[in-house]
Formats: sequence, structure tokens, C-alpha cells
Amino acid sequence: MTDVRNVLFICTGNSARSIIAEGMLNAMGAGRFQAYSAGSHPKGAVHPLALRQLERMHIPTDGFRSKAWGEFAVPGAPRMDFVFTVCDQAAGEVCPVWPGQPMTAHWGMPDPAALEGTEAIRDKAFVDAASTMKRRLELFLSLPIDKLERLAIQKQVRDIGTR
Repeated sequence: MTDVRNVLFICTGNSARSIIAEGMLNAMGAGRFQAYSAGSHPKGAVHPLALRQLERMHIPTDGFRSKAWGEFAVPGAPRMDFVFTVCDQAAGEVCPVWPGQPMTAHWGMPDPAALEGTEAIRDKAFVDAASTMKRRLELFLSLPIDKLERLAIQKQVRDIGTR
């Protein structure tokens, strides 16, 4: 049995993509990973269409909140093994120094919360974001993390962001 690994998904607003990633990894990687999410400039509320998308995937939506990444850079916070940025803005920002030197990667994708249009168009953007994230998480979960060297894992997680 391996230890549970902590994963932090970062986005600027922490209202959509990072929330979806947190919920999906906690459901898909139960027992192996504990996922969290945060934002550099949190919006203060989770986007309702992000919660709807999680509900469609039968993932409980209780307890999600938009929060600042600083919560995870203080003494006593969970020590991260992986930190993934899921938006291009957060990838370019200066991040806190994460204790323990977690592996990092950029898994950028379009922001479904920024899309304007009909509800059907906006809803499809959330479906697309969740589909992209699901594919990336499946690849991540298939990595033999216990058997790979740190540099090999780092390369693999970075490559996932291009798929």
C-alpha cells in the first residue's frame, strides 16, 4: 500500500477548472490521491455550471469553495506532492514556495467560465473542460508513480498537459 499523495490544482479564479479537477481526482483516485484546488485571485464563489458538471458525473458537490492558494503555503497545510496549473494566467504568475518541492506541471485549458453566449453554449464549454480534464487525469492515474524516478514522473506529468 502506498501513501496518499496530495495534489493541488491552481487556477486564477478557483471557480471552474480547478474545482472540476479537484472533484474528479478525488473521485477517480480515491485512496491514492487527495486533491485540492485554489486560486491566485479567487472569485469567492464556485461557478454553478462547474457544480452541475460534477453532479452529472455523480461526484458530490458539498464543500467546494473558491479559496486562495495561500491557504496551502502556510505551516500546517497539507504537503503537496504535485501542483498543476490549469489556466494560462496562473501558469505565468509567481507562485508561493511549496514546502517539500512538489512536482509541477501546466495543464492549461480554455476557461469555460469566461465564455459568453447561450446557456447551451456555456454548458458545452464546461462539458468540454471536464472531458479534457478526465482524459488527463486518466493518464496521470495510469502512471506507475511508485516505480518511476522523480525526473521521469516530472516529464510524464508535464507531457500530460499537452494532451
